Amino acid sequence: MSQPPPPPPPNEPPPGGFGASQDPPPGGFGAPQDPPPGGFGAPQPPQGPGYGYPQTPPPQSLPQSPPGYGYPGGQPAQPPYGYGYPQQPPTYPMQPQVPQGGGGRKMSGQAVIIVAAVVAVALIIGGGVLYATSSGKGDDSKNNSSGTGGGTGGKKDNGGTGGGGTTGSNGEEKVPADTGSKVLFQVPAPSVAAGSSVTTVGSWLTGKVYAKSGNAEVDGYDPDSGAKLWTIKLPGPVCSASRHTTDSDRTAIVFEPAMPTKAQPSHGCSEVAALDLAAGKELWATSVKSGDQKISLDNVTVSGNTVATGSTSGGAAFDLSTGKALWSPKPTDSCYDAGYAGGDKLVAVRKCGAYGSTRQLHIQTIDPKSGKVISEYKMSPGIEYASVVSTDPLVVAADVGDTAGDGSGISDFFSIDNRTGRLRTRISAPGKTYAAKCDGISRTEACAMLVVGNDKLYIPTEEHDGSGQYSRTDEIVAFDLGTGKQTGQRANAGDGYTISPLRMDGANLLAYKRPPYDKGGQIVSIDGTTFKETKLLENPAARSVRDVETSMLPEYAEILYGGGRLYMSAVYAHKPTGTDEKEYLAIAFGAR
Repeated sequence: MSQPPPPPPPNEPPPGGFGASQDPPPGGFGAPQDPPPGGFGAPQPPQGPGYGYPQTPPPQSLPQSPPGYGYPGGQPAQPPYGYGYPQQPPTYPMQPQVPQGGGGRKMSGQAVIIVAAVVAVALIIGGGVLYATSSGKGDDSKNNSSGTGGGTGGKKDNGGTGGGGTTGSNGEEKVPADTGSKVLFQVPAPSVAAGSSVTTVGSWLTGKVYAKSGNAEVDGYDPDSGAKLWTIKLPGPVCSASRHTTDSDRTAIVFEPAMPTKAQPSHGCSEVAALDLAAGKELWATSVKSGDQKISLDNVTVSGNTVATGSTSGGAAFDLSTGKALWSPKPTDSCYDAGYAGGDKLVAVRKCGAYGSTRQLHIQTIDPKSGKVISEYKMSPGIEYASVVSTDPLVVAADVGDTAGDGSGISDFFSIDNRTGRLRTRISAPGKTYAAKCDGISRTEACAMLVVGNDKLYIPTEEHDGSGQYSRTDEIVAFDLGTGKQTGQRANAGDGYTISPLRMDGANLLAYKRPPYDKGGQIVSIDGTTFKETKLLENPAARSVRDVETSMLPEYAEILYGGGRLYMSAVYAHKPTGTDEKEYLAIAFGAR
């Protein structure tokens, strides 16, 4: 879903000039989606600029930021990371599973759950496992983080809380008296060895904290000043993070049990933990074993008061509050739960069929507490991977027959009734026409630049020529999830800008506009009925600020907006070989 950049116009900055590259990273948006050499579990490392870390750091410090870049007394010393990004050994189905009695789930005698009690955890004794039939007090989940889209139109998606709406259509985000923004704070990237990188996936915004994964830790910052409020230390790097939080600001992550070393560059993404973002503490941590070996986990999500984690080797679900084991996929001859998607509902992507044969994906809406299948839609045989864009309404993206042609993971969307499992409609979205990205190989919910709300799918078009010489632009269009047809609604980015959906705000759509070389980016609210745009925030055009902002590509960076504040963060901490230039993990903007 990319096109080559135009030649530089006379007397204007060339592509890459002024530090504001507006084109895809080398290889385009269609970066190969084959598993990395170390396996499926961890995000693939950067192959060049454009994976959410600064490409062209500013030649000077950013203006209007507090001392220490958000750390009281300055940035604490951190040791060099050392040896690259988290990798995992290849994982294979331990006992592929087929739905039995409706494809339900139960605790398997072969999947021994090993729980590491960190605070208050229900201990699992011996080789057998006792599992809860109810999770106690519920804790409804809300969508919050990890990417620039893929949210639903329900509770807070990718942006935390807002405050009092004046944008129409029941939107919560206010239009400030002055939409011009300033830099609230910035967080330097953690130290890593030259030429190496470490995953820093995961960011969340609550009413009181902006939380972001660092190097083997999760840190909480004051949303306005950037002062560090708390740190949750981990034994190894974060591998994956749920994009959802509960109403009490709890979420879940998967991480390595130890730091990489030269002798052992990966320890496998075997640990899953629940975090309390309000208190700044880890609630519990656990791992899943098959026999004597820990399972390497590919993904994690939260729905209600349930944490679900999956991989090709198995998976499990836990009570978010206590860590008690709730259920696990049934072991059978030829199926396994490849991953889960959470939020308002819990959905499993279950893969059936022997390796090397024509396999079939089952999209199952399941009860978070019991694992019981509520409904199931069977995709056409031969579709190897699918991503869940939204669980309610249920929307799934897939590259059918590898026809997308650009590595985006999307050729079609499937709108499914999650009460009956029936297909409502199928939407064709050719890669040459629409710009969005999903990685359904191992990260079930890893979609960017698309949002579901108002029973519609909002997706940007591919970039095309603008009205100015050599300028580029795009639009957001809407598809009806009942009919599969375009609604005729269209939001134009404006000449030189490109626009990406972020999340719903009531019935309104929030979107981010990536700027041209001489302007700052914008957050706009798009009325769900009229599609009228209202500007909420416009960032400074100063080169030092713009360089950092434009390094956070919407395709890969984590972009959150809530309460009039914009947070952009990298999913990797990276230090290019042979340079001492400044790298940033996150930057925050707010109204002046």
